[in-house]
Amino acid sequence: QVQLVESGGGLVQPGGSLRLSCAVSGRSLDYYTIGWFRQAPGKEREGVACFSSSEGRAYYTDAVKGRFTMSRDNANNTMYLQMNNLKPEDTAVYYCAADPSQYLISLVAADFGFWGQGTQVTVSS
Repeated sequence: QVQLVESGGGLVQPGGSLRLSCAVSGRSLDYYTIGWFRQAPGKEREGVACFSSSEGRAYYTDAVKGRFTMSRDNANNTMYLQMNNLKPEDTAVYYCAADPSQYLISLVAADFGFWGQGTQVTVSS
């Protein structure tokens, strides 16, 4: 059973940066596809980025391309989401999620079976 714990959220001004962490327990990150999702009040959960272990690269939704970057620390079994040039519309609860198929490439929440508890990101002046 994989467990995911997010951290790193907070309040930041527009144009600022945050780095979210997702600590993954269980098997090595190589055995999972990890995704980042977010949910703003009154809105559906949307996919932000996912990291394909089989391809060794990340995919991003258009709204965050060029601003957000996923990376991984294999030694600590942790995935990161570096968020730069944050905008008020990035305000949401951010979740990391895992799927045990290393070949999955998806930004659809229903494709992921394991979820963290979420961390709040608020972008406001």
